[in-house]
Amino acid sequence: MANLNVKLVKSLICCKPDQIATAKALGLHKRGDVTVQPDNAATQGKIKKIIHLVEVTEA
Repeated sequence: MANLNVKLVKSLICCKPDQIATAKALGLHKRGDVTVQPDNAATQGKIKKIIHLVEVTEA
């Protein structure tokens, strides 16, 4: 199964509470944080919710 590198490129300040919670669920707490996530439906849904805040590449 493939993995995705998810990097938070914009700040969570002034985001909606559900978007902040989604970022924290992905392990992203501050700008510049990078996590490796499995490429599955749950992760794709989380990324879709905050796509304007993150940068996604294949691991």
